[in-house]
Amino acid sequence: MSADTSPFALFDSVTLKRGAFCVFQGLSLVLSERRIALVGLNGSGKSSLLRMLNGLLLPNDGAVTVFGLDSRKDQRKLPRHVGMVFQNPDHQMIFPTVLEELSFAPRQLGASRADADALARDLLARNGCADWAERPVALLSEGQKQLVCLLAVSIASPQLLLCDEPFAGLDLSLRLHFSRHIAASPSHVVMVSHDLEAIADFERAIWLEKGAVMADGAPQDVLPRYRAFAASRAAQLTAAAL
Repeated sequence: MSADTSPFALFDSVTLKRGAFCVFQGLSLVLSERRIALVGLNGSGKSSLLRMLNGLLLPNDGAVTVFGLDSRKDQRKLPRHVGMVFQNPDHQMIFPTVLEELSFAPRQLGASRADADALARDLLARNGCADWAERPVALLSEGQKQLVCLLAVSIASPQLLLCDEPFAGLDLSLRLHFSRHIAASPSHVVMVSHDLEAIADFERAIWLEKGAVMADGAPQDVLPRYRAFAASRAAQLTAAAL
């Protein structure tokens, strides 16, 4: 488990536009904690912030720096340091079998096919999924696909692991297993989640609302405020519908 508390990512006066819509304007953040949760209502900018950390989205103004790499200048280098588990596993999986999906990253990093397959089989065995190796990914449940995506990213030992609402579609056993995997990971983790219980023991929570930071601090301080805000918004929607 990493004890390094130096910043791994910096957002310096970042403005991000998607078409005519301004997602962030002048956003500045310093990220250093090992596990950071992002919360907020739909459309608040959470997923966009994640995608800026791996270079999938680039700032219009300002700068994003991850492990000393500028996301604009060093965009192609970021995948060696940053892995991401997407909300929809079908947007991430590209190979027909579980073994091929897991062995892809080690092969990209220079491992032979035999060594990459051995790493993948060992990882599956350590996660109680040894019999999944030859299984077609199309026959997996949504929760099983999500776990395979996590393992496929983790096998490359990224310095930073990004998770975009990873608990969607997971049953209770897989959710608990996923959470334990995240807790044991030596990587820094930034996770978007609507499951407040799953992120309650993270070191930091950042609440975004319409691209602005509404609260930033310990989850025990931030999450109750966010829950109260969401409850108030729900009451307003209910009243409007009556």
